[in-house]
Amino acid sequence: MTIRNYPAFPTREGYMTGKIRQDYITHAVDQKILPTDAHRMAQIVSLDASNDLSKPIQFWQLYSVLGPDRIIAIVSDFYARVFADEPWFTSVFARVGGVNHHIATQAAMWVDVMGGGPAYHGADFRLNFHHTHNAIQLMNDKGAERWTRLMLDTLEASGKHMTDDPRVRPALNTFLTHFMGKYAQEFGFENKSLFGELNPPVKRKLNFMKMTTGAIEALSEAELREALTEHGVDTTLYPGKTELVNKAQML
Repeated sequence: MTIRNYPAFPTREGYMTGKIRQDYITHAVDQKILPTDAHRMAQIVSLDASNDLSKPIQFWQLYSVLGPDRIIAIVSDFYARVFADEPWFTSVFARVGGVNHHIATQAAMWVDVMGGGPAYHGADFRLNFHHTHNAIQLMNDKGAERWTRLMLDTLEASGKHMTDDPRVRPALNTFLTHFMGKYAQEFGFENKSLFGELNPPVKRKLNFMKMTTGAIEALSEAELREALTEHGVDTTLYPGKTELVNKAQML
């Protein structure tokens, strides 16, 4: 097995990194993908991917693995497909600039969000302006469906740019899914975008010794069973929540 030694590329906060990271963490906590204290967990908020393959790569950590050239290569493949597509789709991009212009701006946005430092000047304002003025004709069901299909084709063809770390593709899928969900909400189209496997949920291993009785009792029965199982306890021996709470307090 390859030994990881991240960051492979030095990371910095970009113009968008902090806000997008916080937005995603808030959403992921609501969806129970991340624990409630995720914004205080170093492995999650860090810009550097974990060297532990059991821990997912958050999308703001992707630069630490991929660096600029791989990101640009993926974006270049995508825009080659965009500019070879049907006129109703391609023409919206062509009015703004040529293929190299779009590669440069999109890659800058990806680098900025993914931990490569300040690259996308204007941040959210610039991104929103682009979608509400330049790309508004495609901010609908039809445009989103075509954009998703071309990006999915790009991802399937870009495995060589994703290194041999199996966590990279789910992290990219999570990144794209988050932004497409954001646009669907903002522009009122149905989000049917499916890019593939997403990052798995991050579970916080509870330290019952550091928890108050009230905090333990506030856990659901399912949470108690899961946490106790992680501590090696056979929870089938404890039929109800009261018994589970008592066992947790004994650890």
